[in-house]
Amino acid sequence: MTPGDNGASTPEDDDPFGYLYADGQARGAQPPSGGYGYPNSVSRSRVRAVGERQYGQQQAPYGQPPQAAYGQTVPQQGAYGQPNANYQAPETLPGGAPAGRRSAPPAGDTGRRGPNTKGLLIGAIAVVAAVVIGIGVAMINGNTDDDKSGNQADANPTQSQSQDPSPSGSGSAAPGELPKVAAVDKSVQLSGGAAPASDVPGAQAAGGTYVGGLNTVGASMTWTFNDIPEDGAYTLFGRFNNAGEDQAMTLTVNGKPIDRKFNLGNFAGIKDPAQAWMETYAWLTLNKGSNTISLSCQPGDKCNVLLDQFWLKKGQVTRDS
Repeated sequence: MTPGDNGASTPEDDDPFGYLYADGQARGAQPPSGGYGYPNSVSRSRVRAVGERQYGQQQAPYGQPPQAAYGQTVPQQGAYGQPNANYQAPETLPGGAPAGRRSAPPAGDTGRRGPNTKGLLIGAIAVVAAVVIGIGVAMINGNTDDDKSGNQADANPTQSQSQDPSPSGSGSAAPGELPKVAAVDKSVQLSGGAAPASDVPGAQAAGGTYVGGLNTVGASMTWTFNDIPEDGAYTLFGRFNNAGEDQAMTLTVNGKPIDRKFNLGNFAGIKDPAQAWMETYAWLTLNKGSNTISLSCQPGDKCNVLLDQFWLKKGQVTRDS
């Protein structure tokens, strides 16, 4: 044996994979005869899939049914898709599992519930009832509004509307209203040449009459306002006609002349008597109950006017509205 060469060795002492290399083949290495190239490896015919091995049976050749061990029977496998003749359901065997009973659902649990038709019906009835009630209320309110609008009197008449004197002819007012009087009313006292007339159209008193003949010293008209609700400030409005220059007369309340003259100017500068009807006002202090007012032509006054109507408003105002 020379250095570097250990001499020939037996195959089992050699590299088991030597036959794969060129130098191993040169030395005569051969693949082992037992299996896959490993010494003492298991034969290929002994390799089985997991679960294929059945103990107590003899291994049959490929394609043949297995042989049962002594005293045992081998169940026959049915063809594909055919039931196994040896199989029996557990419930058919003596002492097998009894047929199970389906437990009843808990009380009040109906499983999968359908639509709540009772609730839907109640909701529909409620909606219909609400609509009917709403229509009824609207109809009632509509009738109420119509009644109110038909029965209300116009509290703010314009100059084009007819304003009849108080039925009592004494300057009395309807409940809740302040008195109003026409210059030609029978309750009005005329003196000094003042007299009713109707030559100039446009007066709003009954029959289109008015009071004229005032352009003389001493001419006057006097009337009494009744039913004044309380002491205090009031505004006296008067409707008159003036187609000439500005005029002014003396106004007396409860026997005392007021500080200023009652202004009867031609505010619009109209020259046509038929179109010269207009309004004026004066602030007064009245007592609760009855108050006597007089409009007269005193020395220094200008009284060439026609007088139509007079009425009161609460407080000191400048417009009849």
